[in-house]
Amino acid sequence: MTISDGDEVTIEYTGRLPDGDLFDTSDRRLAEESGLASEHPDRDFKPLTIEIGDSDVIPGLQEALIGMEPGESTVVSIPPEKGYGPHKESRIAEYDREAFEEMIGNRELEMGFEVEVKETGLPGEVTEIGEDTVTVDFNHELAGESLEFEIKVVGVE
Repeated sequence: MTISDGDEVTIEYTGRLPDGDLFDTSDRRLAEESGLASEHPDRDFKPLTIEIGDSDVIPGLQEALIGMEPGESTVVSIPPEKGYGPHKESRIAEYDREAFEEMIGNRELEMGFEVEVKETGLPGEVTEIGEDTVTVDFNHELAGESLEFEIKVVGVE
């Protein structure tokens, strides 16, 4: 059965940046060897099931799957515009440090601190802590990056 729009597809995958750095995988052993499993201890590294046409998966990966068949494998390069989009300066915000610290309560403010905008659910990461301001980047961590995926189709419904 050739994959087409609307199909439910299960894949095994490994995602890397052009320099070879691993950013995601369905392979538990690879995740443990690379340290990815310890960075995400609650994550279950297993094959991913997606519906082709669903907006929860980056367009470039969905496009690569169309036309493939169960058991087939490929390696695909995905440019930023078909991945997590370009890195946008408009998604970087600066906040008054005192107000920001009040907002986070008793949690410690540090570089990499993750926040989420209540109204939109948009996640962000503290990238700079100044004397009077805090800078938060709301871009996806892979925005602006080209991605390379090794994928194997393990099931199609």
